[in-house]
Amino acid sequence: MMFEHGRFSAAVGDFETAVRAQDADTAERAFAQLTQGFGQATDAELHAAGPRFSALLGEVPPGPRAVVAVMTGACVERGADPLACAPGVFAGALDAFEKAAVFCERWEAAGRGELPDHEGEGLEEADFERIGYEPVMAWQALPQFEMACVALLNSPRVRRELPVREELRAAVARTEELSGEQFKCLAYALAVLDDEPLVALDRSTGTGFALRVSGIGDNFQLHTLLADALIGRGLVAGEAPSAEAVACCRDRDGMVPTTGSFNLVGADGEWIWNEGNPADIPAVDGVRIVVLDPPPYSRSWPAGRFFPGMTGELVYERTLAPQESAALLAQVTNPTR
Repeated sequence: MMFEHGRFSAAVGDFETAVRAQDADTAERAFAQLTQGFGQATDAELHAAGPRFSALLGEVPPGPRAVVAVMTGACVERGADPLACAPGVFAGALDAFEKAAVFCERWEAAGRGELPDHEGEGLEEADFERIGYEPVMAWQALPQFEMACVALLNSPRVRRELPVREELRAAVARTEELSGEQFKCLAYALAVLDDEPLVALDRSTGTGFALRVSGIGDNFQLHTLLADALIGRGLVAGEAPSAEAVACCRDRDGMVPTTGSFNLVGADGEWIWNEGNPADIPAVDGVRIVVLDPPPYSRSWPAGRFFPGMTGELVYERTLAPQESAALLAQVTNPTR
């Protein structure tokens, strides 16, 4: 049966009213209507619903809270204002990761052994009593909050203006430490740099280049765009990536095979692994430095965006004066390998 036009907006209103009145039965019925009708809602309905969901999230009970966060992220993916949707989602995510850390600590203290999965496999009824209902629900909600936050972090406006970014990064890292589980997508999204200066130094020629990084999710993506910016302009010797590989690392959907052009080394002499992200690159005097060496062996990978909804940019600004490059190279440690 087709979901009637306007029913979704009515369900949003019913859900808001019931949650704020703490009317559990009506809220449950309205929530069922929301989940049933979400896929058939119009863009206009979702544009309006996203900020309303965000404003309501703090009052939504722990059970459906993470699902409402995911719906908020989906509204953003359909065009809702990401900044208007961000406050409730990120406050909820911060609360969930902080309480999940408590869950991990109490689980270990209770001698419960291996952590349960986020679907509840491995949990017992008694765990809600011995560990606490909210920490248990927070642990189960982490994948949904990760998904919702990443959807919003595709927006550079959210990344620049998110007030709890560092607090959430710390909470995610703490939960990873306690659980041994990685929340890589969220950790990497929170680490994405925007309008960040980067200097590349070609060790063989001593030439340096000033660039600016935005929206790049991992160093595979950085490597490809760096090769395009420098080899593609004839500034550095080597084989440039294909136009298709570069486009996929910027804003085109999909991935295409590419081959590495450099061995990237940090100012500390350590290799910069493609599996890492640009925020991990060490800085000298506040600027991240990448030293370009010849690749010791051939490396190939699928070129594309780590975050398919995030536009990646690496902007070439200028070639450094010889004395600038020499001064920076003097502060670079020789490779450790």
